[in-house]
Amino acid sequence: MPMNYLKLGLLTLFISVFVNTNAQEKKFKIHTVAFYNLENLFDTINDPTKFDEYSPIMELKTDKSAVYKQKISNMARVIADIGYDVTKNTPSIIGVCEVENKEVLEDLVNDSLLVHKDYGIIHYNSTDSRGIDVALLYQKKVFTPINTSAHELKIYDDQSRKRVYTRDQLLVSGKLEDDVIHIIINHWPSRRGGEAKSRPKRVAAAKLSKSLVDSLQVIDPYAKVFIMGDLNDNPNNASVKKILKAKKSKNVGLKGIYNPFINFYKNGIGTTAYRDAWSLFDQIMVTKPLLEKDYASFQFYKAGVFNKNYIITKSGTYKGYPLRSFGYDGFNNGFSDHFPVYVYLIKEVAPSVLPDISPKGRD
Repeated sequence: MPMNYLKLGLLTLFISVFVNTNAQEKKFKIHTVAFYNLENLFDTINDPTKFDEYSPIMELKTDKSAVYKQKISNMARVIADIGYDVTKNTPSIIGVCEVENKEVLEDLVNDSLLVHKDYGIIHYNSTDSRGIDVALLYQKKVFTPINTSAHELKIYDDQSRKRVYTRDQLLVSGKLEDDVIHIIINHWPSRRGGEAKSRPKRVAAAKLSKSLVDSLQVIDPYAKVFIMGDLNDNPNNASVKKILKAKKSKNVGLKGIYNPFINFYKNGIGTTAYRDAWSLFDQIMVTKPLLEKDYASFQFYKAGVFNKNYIITKSGTYKGYPLRSFGYDGFNNGFSDHFPVYVYLIKEVAPSVLPDISPKGRD
């Protein structure tokens, strides 16, 4: 994983935003919008309505409570760090997946590293057979939800034709400061059984996401929409390329979708690894109205994969992979088997209201 690439990207962002580039000084507000697969964030209580007894933490023989507390702490550490080098703040908005219920999210946002940020939680229980859901966390001081809804993905097994119960897609509309934005949070069906055999399920998931985008654009063609999640597909797979029609160029039509992670993938950057091959399953895409050159409202600026050294495995068979929480021997005191992804949004402001984001260390 080319760590220098990410560090250079962060440095470039700081210089580009805060240095005089057009014969006059321009200053910007900045927010981080992120997504993170929290790798089996389950509690220690057996829920008879779910298959949660097969979650890694439930399979531990001892120390479940201590492991749970450490898992929460580890997840909070990463979330608190995403974008902090540039914004001196935790993410304003972060989509998450692989969470069991709202209670684990409440424990997460009340961790000592996050509690002072006063995160709100948007979560619906899905019909997923394993009991894992998606959710949205948001800083209440900068984001105000207007409408939220969960959308079932109805898919069926090819042979038995029985319903396959998987994660809902979460749609949240709200105001980031004064800008109305829409966020679709996904965790598409896995590749279990093989990529080709499972492909139709992710194509169906992409069609659901596209229908949600379309419905927003019927109401407002200039809707600012984020499509984010663990897609279990790469940017070049049919679900993203042919169904969402996501492009690598910002020169998309009014209702088009831009995927900044296409170029990351082409450059060999991934978010998860398997058998020495990197995949970039975790992505954030945006619609055209977030790509304008007029920064009077919040616009997309940069994207990145958060792959700092401390969340990377240092040795052994999986050296260089994400340092996951659980392995064959139980709890690794790691983080997740996925790296988070993020985008920066910027908006031009008068110098008198510019927040203090000078490059100093943490308090």
